[in-house]
Amino acid sequence: MRIATPPPPPATSLSFPSSPRCGARLRCLKRVAGRYAGGPLVEDAPPVTDPSTPSTLQHWEDFPVGQVRSFGAMPVTREAVLAFAAQFDPQPFHLDDAAAEASLFGGLSASGWHTCAMAMRMMCDAYLLDSASLGSPGIDQLKWLKPVRPGDTLSVRLTVLDARPMASRPGVGLVRSAWEVFNQHQEPVLTMQGWGMFRRRAPVATA
Repeated sequence: MRIATPPPPPATSLSFPSSPRCGARLRCLKRVAGRYAGGPLVEDAPPVTDPSTPSTLQHWEDFPVGQVRSFGAMPVTREAVLAFAAQFDPQPFHLDDAAAEASLFGGLSASGWHTCAMAMRMMCDAYLLDSASLGSPGIDQLKWLKPVRPGDTLSVRLTVLDARPMASRPGVGLVRSAWEVFNQHQEPVLTMQGWGMFRRRAPVATA
């Protein structure tokens, strides 16, 4: 016996009145559908920017020689000191109070590399994440001047020492900076000098 299959129902389209309430419901449906499908949410997608719109990012031209910037208020906690040391610098004087008391530091102190990492985070928050940064070819000098203790609060002072275009890449500028990290008593605990690379804002003429 052959059973006839009924034809599919005609396609229908849903329309929503153009009202704020229906618009909100439609946006909600889009978000739910995005979550169910496991894909990105429509409203969470990054906006499309017009390439002709001037960028608000800081470029090489925004770091003139002699410029000084002070920023940051990074608290140093015992938990963070121990966690960083346990994973990256497990020397006893960064992990154990008795060993730290018997060491040249005279008490528990953060790894020097932890201090560098905290300085890097303050740099990112203060300007790097809002700049056309292209990274760094390296540092020329690094000194740890004083132990950083749990309970300290760190800040940074940046001084631009040199700025010049990169010879091999005309659209890139080099910035040589000196960073000083201070504790809450304004005692220097770290100094370093190095280079950063930034895109140039001004058009570069090519021969």
